[in-house]
Amino acid sequence: MDVGWVYTIQESMHAYAANVYTSVTEELSKVKDRRFIAVEQEFFRLWWDTVASDSLKKQVRQLVTEGRLEFIIGGQVMHDEAVTDLDDQILQMTEGHGFLYQTFGVRPRFSWHVDPFGASATTPVLFALAGFDAHLISRIDYDLKDSMQKNKKLQFVWRGSPSLKAKQEIFTHTMDQFSYCTPSNLPFSNSSGFYWNGVALFPDPPKDGIYPNMSLPVTKETVQLYAKTMVENIKQRAAWFRTNHVLWPWGCDKQFYNSSVQFKNMDPLVKYINQNSKEFGVTVQYATLSEYFQSIHQTNLTWDVRGGEDFLPYSTEPYQAWTGFYASRNVLKGVARRASSQLYAAETLFTRYRVNFPDGPVAKDWALEKLRALRWAVSEVQHHDGITGTESPKVAEMYTQHLVQAMMGVDELLAALFLLPHNLAVSNIQDTNFHRKDADQSLEQHVIIYNPLAWNVTTIVNVTIKFPSAMVYDDDGQPVPAQIQRSAQSNISYDLFVLVELGGLEHRKYLIKVSETPCSKSLKCSYTYEAKAAVFERRSVKNWMKTGRRLLPVLSECYKLMFDQDTNLLHSITYLQDKRRVRMTQDFWEYDANGDVEAGPISDNYIFSTKGSAVRAYKAVEMEIIPGKIVTEIRQYFYREDSDKDYAYSITTRVPECSGTQLQCHRLEQSYSLGPLHINTEVVLRTSSSLKNNRTLYSDNNGYQMMKRTYKKFTNNTLARNYFPMVRTAYIEDDLSRLVILSDRAHGVSSQANGQLEVMLHRRLWNNLAWNLGYNLTLNDSSVVRPNLWMVLGSVGATSKLHQRGAVELQHRPVIMPIDQPRLPQKEKEPRPSSPVSPVVLPPNLHLLSLNIPGWNYSSNHNIHLSHVHSSKDLHSEPDFDRVLLRIMHLFEEGEDPELSKPVTINLKDILRGIGVVEVLEERSLTGTWDVTGLQRWKWKTVATAKKNESWPSRRVEDFTVTVSQF
Repeated sequence: MDVGWVYTIQESMHAYAANVYTSVTEELSKVKDRRFIAVEQEFFRLWWDTVASDSLKKQVRQLVTEGRLEFIIGGQVMHDEAVTDLDDQILQMTEGHGFLYQTFGVRPRFSWHVDPFGASATTPVLFALAGFDAHLISRIDYDLKDSMQKNKKLQFVWRGSPSLKAKQEIFTHTMDQFSYCTPSNLPFSNSSGFYWNGVALFPDPPKDGIYPNMSLPVTKETVQLYAKTMVENIKQRAAWFRTNHVLWPWGCDKQFYNSSVQFKNMDPLVKYINQNSKEFGVTVQYATLSEYFQSIHQTNLTWDVRGGEDFLPYSTEPYQAWTGFYASRNVLKGVARRASSQLYAAETLFTRYRVNFPDGPVAKDWALEKLRALRWAVSEVQHHDGITGTESPKVAEMYTQHLVQAMMGVDELLAALFLLPHNLAVSNIQDTNFHRKDADQSLEQHVIIYNPLAWNVTTIVNVTIKFPSAMVYDDDGQPVPAQIQRSAQSNISYDLFVLVELGGLEHRKYLIKVSETPCSKSLKCSYTYEAKAAVFERRSVKNWMKTGRRLLPVLSECYKLMFDQDTNLLHSITYLQDKRRVRMTQDFWEYDANGDVEAGPISDNYIFSTKGSAVRAYKAVEMEIIPGKIVTEIRQYFYREDSDKDYAYSITTRVPECSGTQLQCHRLEQSYSLGPLHINTEVVLRTSSSLKNNRTLYSDNNGYQMMKRTYKKFTNNTLARNYFPMVRTAYIEDDLSRLVILSDRAHGVSSQANGQLEVMLHRRLWNNLAWNLGYNLTLNDSSVVRPNLWMVLGSVGATSKLHQRGAVELQHRPVIMPIDQPRLPQKEKEPRPSSPVSPVVLPPNLHLLSLNIPGWNYSSNHNIHLSHVHSSKDLHSEPDFDRVLLRIMHLFEEGEDPELSKPVTINLKDILRGIGVVEVLEERSLTGTWDVTGLQRWKWKTVATAKKNESWPSRRVEDFTVTVSQF
């Protein structure tokens, strides 16, 4: 049940989704042998909260208790695996699992990841950490699946993490070539088979219950024909597996909304086959996924082991490489990640507030409502037709609207947490007023800057202002180093770069005093440097006959960047620690896509297919350099034609000036502007270097671990099949150097030539494929996109210490909140310094993955919770504000760094002292629903001879000391 895709959530609920749960509940209750598995919790929760009667809820509880209605995966959605971030995968699972455990006392043990476009090695690890016993996938490369079928290798034990190995392995079942839908071809009928309730009708269900394409009913005349067809398919599938238990999925997308018709035909067919089992050689029973996997587990066979490899990219045919969606709808991908980052910051801030001020003026129920709305929106867009960009335009607008509305609500929460006096004896946010700026205060601006990470950071933040000069003061009234210059985004505003130092989970208030008088005429501006641009003449590509003659250096403590004045492009970078120069250029190239199915393969939302190699996307380049004392900025503008007034693409590179500060100078921060694109073009940022990487690159699985991507040659479509997803990180390297790219959203990456790393940033496509036109899935995306990448260059050893933390810092940059100054008592002319807050600081190789108050209400003791669930008549539990969910992640994989990869022992009571006093510590499963002492996952026999570790090694929690190993 797609949470989006072609139709909005509301349209799907009305047309079919609500009817699925209503009719299935009724039909399961009629016959004991019937079974059903439910996956996406978003639809179920909407039905539960807005549609289901008390009678239906009672029936559901009974069916769940009996195991006849089984929740599989249990997340809000069936998340995509290629372009989703680890944080958000965990979030959407946690939200669904919390609801299910609070409401029914059940914890999902199996997955049904049948529709994501390729399979990540991160997913089996997360499912194992959540307590799953088995995993199920479907969409993998067509040629690989064919080979696995022939060799009966579709089932295996997957050790997705090279660091965790057998600790978090999981049995994995790959669906065969028929995938997750019932085969629909009938040799005796022109109608599709086994889909007796037909096809869901939009926008309204038919009043007479007659749906399009309803299958031929099972009758005395047809039952034998149906049985023969079904048994033949079962036996065909049985030949591809090692046991005599065959999983035969009965259903597909948008099915069982009229389940009385389905079961009315399924029941007699099942009965007929079983009555004639000797003739057919097959017996059939309804089963949940747990019943199937239990049968497989009881065979006690020995299974092959798959290591940390993933199943990406994914192709369905030689010219259908599903690598385009890595970059589809770049704007949506960016909004989703910003929303996730904002949620992370708000969760930590609210948790700290609740611990320190349990009776503070920010109403806890109001705050949790704001957080839950954003959790819901961020979870929702992780759907495999959401953040992938493979949905229709109206659904993309729905995701964006839900995200933006929820972000606005969390902005209100952040303002309240920052601004309300913590000792105010009121119970509601509305009881305190903040006045708007008066005219005479317009030359002052107050901002709060919050570091949501559990590390001390020194960084540069950018505040946009309307005046040409400014001074910045911290909350102690001391001036702060800053730099001001004309904005890269607007001719009427200015970029104010401020150097800030913040402790872990610490926020500070800053006062910005602006002036229309230039800084040079005022001694008061001595702490703010007014930077001026040097503008270089536009250079035409056709005149690039002699280059490299006039090189202009830009220096920092880490790098010397050389720019070529003959081209206005980057020429080389020297990383000064090793005094090693790497030749390097960066520019934009575009692939031309075919839009006519009669002319050959097409590109669309999902698929990347190009007419040939990329061509240069510009004919001229302008450049300006703004030297500064905080940051030096290089702006490059790329024009499609020599005579164009407006540029089509731009690169803005910021080189930090680190002298005398702890600022990390190894980071070159880049932002880009692209669009609107011409129709049927796909634009890449190509970084060409002198590195000898042999077209091998590394890209991350969901921000969790790095995957080696070796260039492969195929008979057809080699270019597109060598594109890979990058969620946070990609790099190329040789024996001496490594070039790392960090990203604020997902992209497609490839190395099409030696020393090249190209990132697909934007796509705009149209084609005449009837299926795409019918569902409005042609991706005519005319937006302007502004993604950000950070670049790190250095030795392999040096960069291996940097990119993990850098990727996290890019994802969770400081929160900047402009505020109106609270009204002060008349005696106070200036705001008092904010009360000091003790920082929360983890070791450099540990990351505070989450610190939040989930709000789900359940006992830590499973038996006590079950008794409450079964005896409680109250279907709406009050939120629990006392349980805090803490996750700490080790950032380094095994062997990645000699020191930083080692396990780290910390005392949580000491670490969290800056927040409050930790009184009780329980180690829980990934989504919080299991006490790990009671979690006994199934063991599977494998051919691997290595000694297995226990899934959950014992921990010392009595003294609050834990050892964190590779995650």
